[in-house]
Amino acid sequence: MIFSRRRFIGAVAAGSAGLVAPRAFAAVRSGDRPALLPRAMAALDTHAFHIRNRDLMGLVDFTEPSALPRFHVVDIGNGRVLATHLVAHGRGSDPGNTGWLDRFSNRPGSNASCRGSFLTAGTYYGKHGRSGRLNGLDPENSNAASRAIVIHAADYVSLGMALLQGRIGRSLGCFAVPDRNVAEVLQQLGEGRLLFAWK
Repeated sequence: MIFSRRRFIGAVAAGSAGLVAPRAFAAVRSGDRPALLPRAMAALDTHAFHIRNRDLMGLVDFTEPSALPRFHVVDIGNGRVLATHLVAHGRGSDPGNTGWLDRFSNRPGSNASCRGSFLTAGTYYGKHGRSGRLNGLDPENSNAASRAIVIHAADYVSLGMALLQGRIGRSLGCFAVPDRNVAEVLQQLGEGRLLFAWK
């Protein structure tokens, strides 16, 4: 029997966070085609004028619990996942700290995640180290830049926490990824690419 770390994480999430839908045990792996790909491709076409780099995209599937890797870097040419990472959602999106995203908000001060199409912009060094700016392209995320919704590293996003608690920590609405993955994510997405988040 082959050990699957992602299935194990899903089992831990089920034991620690209550009932988990069966799809949570079928985590997306490298080489898979994510379920949200058709919606993301439609978004890519909708915002073609803004997105100059169409080789890779980021795809965040908020239908999955935070204990599962749900931030996917996708090869647009073949629709396959190249890498997958844990990613936090906002406190305002999960006020009960269940590990499941319950709601989105574009409102400043909501501390919630927002959904839709984002354009990756430049990187900068802030309190979380090297981080990636994002510009919202849809009405649902038009305040992303002014809210400082970015991609950054966080020590509250880790496999150890997912295994121990059945969930990871929550951000203030940012796409927070593990410290060990942030450099790879920022390098792969760079500037001028689509990051699509949905539920």
